[in-house]
Amino acid sequence: MCLAVPGQIKSIEELHGGLLRKAQVSFGGIMKSASLEMLPTAEIGDYVLVHVGVAISKVDEEEAKKTFEYLREIGEVGELEDIDEYLPKTE
Repeated sequence: MCLAVPGQIKSIEELHGGLLRKAQVSFGGIMKSASLEMLPTAEIGDYVLVHVGVAISKVDEEEAKKTFEYLREIGEVGELEDIDEYLPKTE
């Protein structure tokens, strides 16, 4: 099964005279690089789904939180740091 994981764009770098855009994306505190070739309108602060290093779609913050909650439930977020900032607050 292939999985796209939501993360928040923290910075964007333009390479090769603006022909290539790469983002630093935070996945619960772990920073990874992702290509923005499929999302030319993505901006800092946007939540994106990343699959094999490529941001494939934008999602809203609530959808990102739901996805992280599902990943937590199935035990797939153990290696992510600061995951609590993405999860819905429970009482």
